[in-house]
Amino acid sequence: MKDMEGRKPGPSSILGISQLRPGIEGGFRILYNPEGTGCGAAMRSMCIGLRYPRPEQLSSLVAVAVETGRMTHPHPTGFLGAVASALFVAYAVQRRPVVTWGLGLLEEACPIAKSFVQSTGYAVTETQRDWDYFIEKWKWYLDLRELSSGTGPVNLPDQYGPAERDKAYKSFSLSGWAGRSGHDAPMIALDAILGAGSNWEELMSRAGLHGGDSDSTAVIACCCWGLLYGTEGVPECNYKNLEYRGRLESTAEKLYALSH
Repeated sequence: MKDMEGRKPGPSSILGISQLRPGIEGGFRILYNPEGTGCGAAMRSMCIGLRYPRPEQLSSLVAVAVETGRMTHPHPTGFLGAVASALFVAYAVQRRPVVTWGLGLLEEACPIAKSFVQSTGYAVTETQRDWDYFIEKWKWYLDLRELSSGTGPVNLPDQYGPAERDKAYKSFSLSGWAGRSGHDAPMIALDAILGAGSNWEELMSRAGLHGGDSDSTAVIACCCWGLLYGTEGVPECNYKNLEYRGRLESTAEKLYALSH
């Protein structure tokens, strides 16, 4: 938060961070926020999937994603977005077919998340009250794309240019701002990966160039895509002079060592 000049942190992230009490027992938990539905937790949670990439680590992945997500986004629409981003990264590492990712979120990760929330005793009543939106919207999306069985092939519209995608992405959203929320930022990212395959320019067109919260959807999509395809086809200027590159590479090496 000391390096936010020219950046745009979300209001839930700012509010949540202001309530954290480092060094105090339970200081990582904040007051329940019924407005904490945004995508900030989903945007930052891909590293959790890199830390816990194996199928047998799913419970740890979910627990860490929930707790770190709730540090700023205690509403389930917000922190389940963190679970989705972390999970999709783990699936990418596992080379799990992309058509199975959404069903895995609903059937494998979300039940673990619900049990974990109940076990912690923190904001259980409020969380259960607000739980269903994320689940129902993802069920709706999987039905839309004919992925409810997790087998595919994905059903994408024949005409799915920028105008059609903007209309579709708004239908994914909570209030018309595509990708703003914890449920639809990873949803749009997944939609882009399903449609783009290994084509970097097509991924950017679908995940990064739309009328909604495009930086949020692109960062999730690019992390997953990079795990699947590396930097093949990515212009070198996109990563050669990356801000904080040294810190990122150092952290990445430590994360890789921890995950093995």
